[in-house]
Amino acid sequence: MMKRMNKRFAIILACAVLLPLAAAPDIQAKTRRQRQPEYQSAIVMNAATGEILFQKDADRPLQPASVTKILSLYLIYEAIGEGKAQFQDPVKVSRNAWRTGGSRMFIDPGSEVRLDELIRGMSVVSANDASVALAEHVGGSEDAFVKKMNLKARQLGMNRSTFKNPHGLPAKGQRTTVRDMARLSREYIRRFPQSLQIHAMQSYTYHNITQYNHNLLLRRYPNTDGLKTGYVHAAGYHIIATARQGETRLIALVMGARTPGIRFRETVKLLDQGFARVSRHASAVPHP
Repeated sequence: MMKRMNKRFAIILACAVLLPLAAAPDIQAKTRRQRQPEYQSAIVMNAATGEILFQKDADRPLQPASVTKILSLYLIYEAIGEGKAQFQDPVKVSRNAWRTGGSRMFIDPGSEVRLDELIRGMSVVSANDASVALAEHVGGSEDAFVKKMNLKARQLGMNRSTFKNPHGLPAKGQRTTVRDMARLSREYIRRFPQSLQIHAMQSYTYHNITQYNHNLLLRRYPNTDGLKTGYVHAAGYHIIATARQGETRLIALVMGARTPGIRFRETVKLLDQGFARVSRHASAVPHP
């Protein structure tokens, strides 16, 4: 009888010791996830004044992913404004553009696509094939266009940014910061406000294929009309968002979010806080 009791006690004691040890890896993994930041960097800017309303690690370099396309679009709209290209231009699709991976609008090699269709493909569905086709059309070659991108970045004060391609697919040495992208976005909206009509489109159809804008804030946050999302494994999920309340337009960026949900949730918080701060400041200013 005593032996059986001792045996049962030994089994119970072993379970009490081993069960916590078995659970330890799960607990440790959960703790590591909890310690990881929700996102790596963020900034909120008043589009009219350039005032920074919030920033976190604003100069931290990250792979830009598809937010790169805002700089590419800047150069394309600039070329149109200078008369070097037109919206109705037929753009010849090279095999180099056609075989570009990632998000695509499925343009055929050797075909001609109107320039304004390619702009919509870039802006709404983040088409990488359209990005290369436009880069070759405006720059003469993809490499020449990328040189123009980096020159324009320097001119805009994006001193911590380097671009290696027109679409943002991973490339060694390609990097940017939320501060640099906020500067770019502000100037982009100021110079080319008509672009927001396209960025605000929730879907785009080409060759009977309908694709949807990844910027869910267009449907979830009042008066959002841009601007661009992006993802690359090395950095995480990015967004450049812009929205209006009355006469105030804000630009909010979150880069390196762990999930798409975190990206949108944190951007909503930043926009809410930014608009509240602007409203408080306006109400505190004495009126004659």
